Amino acid sequence: MELPKDPVILLSYVNTLLRDRYGSLKELCSAMSVCESDITEPLAAIDYVYNEKTNQFV
Repeated sequence: MELPKDPVILLSYVNTLLRDRYGSLKELCSAMSVCESDITEPLAAIDYVYNEKTNQFV
């Protein structure tokens, strides 16, 4: 499945996957065959960063 293009929808989508299926961003990216920057850059544009401790973008 392709990642959502809208950053707000991407945020919700990724955080749901991190909560329900994957133990880390690295694991999620590997499973989806995407680069971390494909997720981190659009989310940084709306002031969200990945928090390893909580395994979510905040």
